[in-house]
Amino acid sequence: MPGTSRYRDIYAAWQRDPEAFWAEAAGAIDWVTPAARVFSPEDGPYGRWFVGAAVNACHNAVDRHVAAGRAEQAAILYESPVTGTRRRITYAELKDEVAALAALLQDLGVARGDRVVLYMPMVPEALFGMLACARIGAVHSVVFGGFAARELAARIEDAAPKVVLAASCGIEPGRIVAYKPLLDEACRLSAHKPEACVILQRPQGPATLVEGRDRDWAQAVAAVKQAGRAAPCVPVAATDPLYILYTSGTTGRPKGVVRDTGGYLVALAWSMPNLYGVAPGETYWCASDVGWVVGHSYIVYGPLLHGCTTVLYEGKPVGTPDAGAFWRVIAETGAVALFTAPTALRAVKKEDPEARLMRGHDLSRFRTLFLAGERADPDTVAWAERILGVPVIDHWWQTETGWPIAANPVGLGALPVKHGSPTVPMPGWDVQVLDEAGKPVPANTMGTIAIRLPLPPGALPTLWQQDERFRESYLAAYPGYYNTSDAGFLDEDGYVSVMGRTDDIINVAGHRLSTGGMEEVLASHPDVAECAVIGIRDSLKGEVPCGFVVLKAGVDRAPDVIERDLVALVRERIGPVAAFRIALTVGRLPKTRSGKILRGTMKKIADGETWTMPPTIEDPSVLEEIGGALRERGLGAA
Repeated sequence: MPGTSRYRDIYAAWQRDPEAFWAEAAGAIDWVTPAARVFSPEDGPYGRWFVGAAVNACHNAVDRHVAAGRAEQAAILYESPVTGTRRRITYAELKDEVAALAALLQDLGVARGDRVVLYMPMVPEALFGMLACARIGAVHSVVFGGFAARELAARIEDAAPKVVLAASCGIEPGRIVAYKPLLDEACRLSAHKPEACVILQRPQGPATLVEGRDRDWAQAVAAVKQAGRAAPCVPVAATDPLYILYTSGTTGRPKGVVRDTGGYLVALAWSMPNLYGVAPGETYWCASDVGWVVGHSYIVYGPLLHGCTTVLYEGKPVGTPDAGAFWRVIAETGAVALFTAPTALRAVKKEDPEARLMRGHDLSRFRTLFLAGERADPDTVAWAERILGVPVIDHWWQTETGWPIAANPVGLGALPVKHGSPTVPMPGWDVQVLDEAGKPVPANTMGTIAIRLPLPPGALPTLWQQDERFRESYLAAYPGYYNTSDAGFLDEDGYVSVMGRTDDIINVAGHRLSTGGMEEVLASHPDVAECAVIGIRDSLKGEVPCGFVVLKAGVDRAPDVIERDLVALVRERIGPVAAFRIALTVGRLPKTRSGKILRGTMKKIADGETWTMPPTIEDPSVLEEIGGALRERGLGAA
C-alpha cells in the first residue's frame, strides 16, 4: 500500500555505502569466483564493477534452476498468433536446447570472446541463441529480423562475428518478410565475412542455403544431439562483455552499447523482486522484441535469472487478431505482470476505448502493468487504471542503462503515483537536473537530466571498441555526469518527470518549451487516441509547435472542428506563449518497431530538410502520409 514503502530506506542505504549495497545484491547470483573488488574506479572510462569475479550468465539463467528443482517448470511460454503456434518449454528442455546449440557454435569455431550476430524473429530459437552464446562466453549482438541489408552489414562489419544465427523469414500481419536475401546482401556488402550462417528454416518462407557457408539449424542441432554432445558453461570475467546492442538511428559507424556480464546479472536480479514485485515461479510478460534492450533485459535475462516463466509473444497489440490480444494472453498464461510500451496501450485504447474485448478473460492473477519506451501520457495511464483496476507503473530507462533509472518499486511497496512521472530514481542512480552550465537547477525547473558518476552495475561501461566516442557522447558535456540527453525536472518530492529528448525542447521566441507538455494536453482530449508534437522552423519565432493527432475509432466529429478544439485547449492549459496554432489530423504516426514515434524524422520532413529512412521504422509508407498532411497546409517540402 502507498505509505508503507521501504524505498526511502533502501535508497538511503545505497547512498551511504554503494559498494556494500551492491555486494549484498550480488548474493542473488552464483559466482565461480567472487569479486576481488566490488568497484574499481581506475578501470574503464568511469570504473568497473565486480573486478576479478568470474561468472556465467547461462548457468545463472538456466542450469541452476534445473538443479534447484525447477526442471519441469515452464521457462518459456511461446505464443504466436501470426502462425497459430504455441510452445511450452521447461527449464530442463531449455538447458538441453541451449547446450546443444552452444556445442554447435563451438564446432563452428566460436570460443570465449568471439562475437555472434543474431538476426531473428520472436521465436524460442532467438532465446536459445542468446543463451548459447552466453554459455560458452561468446558475445551476442542481436539485430532486428528484417533490418535493412545495409544496416545489418554495418553491424556485421563493426562486431566482426564468426557466426550469424538467422531465420529464413519473419511473419508480420498479412505478409512474410524474407530475411535470408537481406542477410546474403549484408554479407556481400560487409568487409567482414562471417565464417558460417546457421539458418532456422520456417515453413512459411524457407530459404536457399549458400553452399559451404550456411547450415540448416534443425539438422545441425539434431546431429549434435545425436552425437550426445552438450557444451558446459564457460566461466568468464564479470567485466567481460555479455552482448553488444547497437542503438537505432546511428549514421556512419554504428554505436555499439556494451553490456558487461557480472554487473548486468546483479542489477537485473535486484530489479525483478524489488522493482517489479514478482516471485520465482510466477509468469512475467514483457511484450517487447528481443531486438530491443527491453527484450534482452526483461524477456530473456531478468525473468530467467529470477526463476520466472517468461512469455514470448510473436504478435501485435492490435491486428493479431484484435485489440483484445493482450488480455487473452494474460489470461491464458496467468501472467502477473505485463511490461509494454505506452504506444501499444494507446493502440489498444484507440481500437477498443471501452475495453469490450477484455470481457470474458480471467485477469484475476494479473497484478501490475508496467510502461516504458516513450513518455506515458497521463490520460492513457488513467484509462488503463480504470479498465484494469490494477496499478499502472510508468518507468524510465535507456538502451545504454540496461535497466530502469526511475520507477515506482512495487516490490518495496508502491509509492503514490503521480501521473506523468516515472516516480523516483532506483538505487545506483543519482539523478540530477542541470542547466546549460552543468549546475543543478531548483525543483520543478526544466533542464537536462544527468546521472552523477559512477553509473551502477548493469549500465554500459563503454561502447564497443570506442572508449573515446563513449566519453565524447555521454561524459564530455557535463564532467562528472552521464548525459542522458533527456530533458525534464525533479519535483519537491524527488519525483522525476521526463518531458522528452533534449532535442524535443523547442525554442519559441526565446521561451524553452516542452513538446511533451503539449502532447499531454492534446492526449487529454476525449477524441484523441495518440499524438506527437514537433517544433518546426519559423522565420519570426525561430520554432513553432506543430501537433499531429490520431483520432479514436468511431469519432464522428469533423477533423477540422477537433483541430480547432485542440489549438484552444493548448492555449488554455499552457498559454499563448506556446504559439500553438497547427494541429493536423493523420491516420497514424511513424514509429519504430518498439513503438517510439519518429519525431526527429517528422521534423526534418516539416522543415524541408534532407532525411534518410530510419532503419527501425515499422512501416515506411507512413512518412509519405505525414508529408502529404504537411503539404496540404503549405508546410514541408513541396
